[in-house]
Amino acid sequence: MSRSFGVDLRGIIELLSQHLYSSPRVYIRELLQNATDAITARDGGPARIVLEPAEHTGDGTLRISDSGIGLTEDEVHTLVSTLGRTSKRDELGFARQGFLGQFGVGLLSCFLVAEEIHLVSRSAKGGPAVRWTAGASGTYEVVADDSARAEIGTTVTLVPRRDAEHWLQHDMVAALAREFGELLPAEVLVGTERIAQPRLPWLRPSDEPYDAYVERLAGYCERTFGFRPFDVLPLEIPAAGLTGAAFVMPDTAHPGSRQAHRVYLKRMLVGDSVEGLLPDWAYFVRCAVNSSALRPTASRESLYQDEALLGVRDELGTVLKDWLVRLGATEPDRASALLAKHQLGMKSVALVDDDLLRLVEHWLPFETTDGYVTLRQFRRRHNSILFTPDVDEFRQLAPVAQAQGLGLLNAGYAYDSELMRRVAEVDGAVATRRVVPSELLAAMDRPDPVVEDQLRMSLRLARTVLERHDCDAVPREFDPISLPALLITDANRERQRDNAEISEHSDPLWAELLGRLAEPESTASQQLVLNTRNPLVRRLSELTDRTLAELTVESLYVHALLQSRRPMRPKDTAALNRSFLDLLDRAVRR
Repeated sequence: MSRSFGVDLRGIIELLSQHLYSSPRVYIRELLQNATDAITARDGGPARIVLEPAEHTGDGTLRISDSGIGLTEDEVHTLVSTLGRTSKRDELGFARQGFLGQFGVGLLSCFLVAEEIHLVSRSAKGGPAVRWTAGASGTYEVVADDSARAEIGTTVTLVPRRDAEHWLQHDMVAALAREFGELLPAEVLVGTERIAQPRLPWLRPSDEPYDAYVERLAGYCERTFGFRPFDVLPLEIPAAGLTGAAFVMPDTAHPGSRQAHRVYLKRMLVGDSVEGLLPDWAYFVRCAVNSSALRPTASRESLYQDEALLGVRDELGTVLKDWLVRLGATEPDRASALLAKHQLGMKSVALVDDDLLRLVEHWLPFETTDGYVTLRQFRRRHNSILFTPDVDEFRQLAPVAQAQGLGLLNAGYAYDSELMRRVAEVDGAVATRRVVPSELLAAMDRPDPVVEDQLRMSLRLARTVLERHDCDAVPREFDPISLPALLITDANRERQRDNAEISEHSDPLWAELLGRLAEPESTASQQLVLNTRNPLVRRLSELTDRTLAELTVESLYVHALLQSRRPMRPKDTAALNRSFLDLLDRAVRR
């Protein structure tokens, strides 16, 4: 024999309170939703919703009355007393097209603040008025009471729980009604106070000048989101029944910051911190929109992730991208200012969009050996963009590259290396190229044979000292003369060194695996390029004190390491302390 599931209403209320709805405040939204759906169902009837808080009723209860289609006794049993009966709603003519409610749990949210719910309704289909009474214990009763209500429509009365009386007070009810229902297409009153406004704030009357329209929406943004927008973009997607406005933030925002859009569905507020409406790259834009086609989640506090939302997100992303391109073409100074503040978002979309790539190339400055210049300016001066993907490496190599007449770009910040690769994909492989430090070594001149011969013994000593640091000494002539030494690292050989160090402290199986990854022949992973034009390096050959010469070489190595801004290993730190203290001791003893 089949049996029906039992439902513990108290358990359901706890579920709604702690897991479905974020706060008891949503009970007003659900009451307004039900009233609005009833008015929509009574096609052509009056549109009026009246909320009477506890101060108006005089008995601590809250009453909400609507002029909607009303309910018959059968409909009360089917729609009000059955949780989640959405399919039966359609059979009875309450098809979800055009209605706010979808899940059949809205009225139960009132139990978050109420001990009892009383509903009185008279249907436009005829028949006597019906009285429905339910308690938080899970019981209800329905009786026909033709004297309960004379007009067509419904009245819901909430009897507060002992700890929830404040939710039914006038100030709270008015604030919640204004927040959720100020744009509803009905006359909404809290007592005698009118709440709803007749038009969406972002719609522009035909007689309103555009400048006045933008100024009015800027004020709306300031009141709603708390900032004065850089620009205002009207939004309209007819396929999704969507209208609204996008507000570009004037100040820098973090790319990982939460999107916080104000979203209405059929003019009922879903929330003012709704995420997922725009592409992730548009983190610097906030929207206020109303849609008739998007779907809410069961809690009605966020948007359902479906194809409709994905389509709207793509459409809105296209609108924003087109605006950025137009801004760059018509107002270059404003475009440059905007890109400077929101460059991460712009760079991220430029990776996949050629139009935005050109905009970034034209307006966004990059750090180079020529100063902060745009990619377009840099390419005018140099045939190809040579870049390094590491900030510290750029700072180490920039003075040397600049002195050799080479243009170098710092691509060590977020998205920069990916942008260089994207430029190469669009404009050809010769457009950009990563520079490795060894290329600079190849561009440097070998020292004069006489100088090199004078330094031969010093170089032999230097290689002996530097061997303990996995480093070799190489003599070269380069500018600037003031730089005595440059530390160049071979990334492949450095990985081999790291593998070797790890394998020393690993179990045999892991050590064997690392050994297979290493090349059979390995040389020093670092090269200390000694500048033979530098007076200090030239004087190395004059040192007769071997200990002093060793300290000098080690000091040059540590200085170059610090210049490269790389992490120091324990033995590097020891070398720094040893060379500094020993040289200081020698100076003091003199």
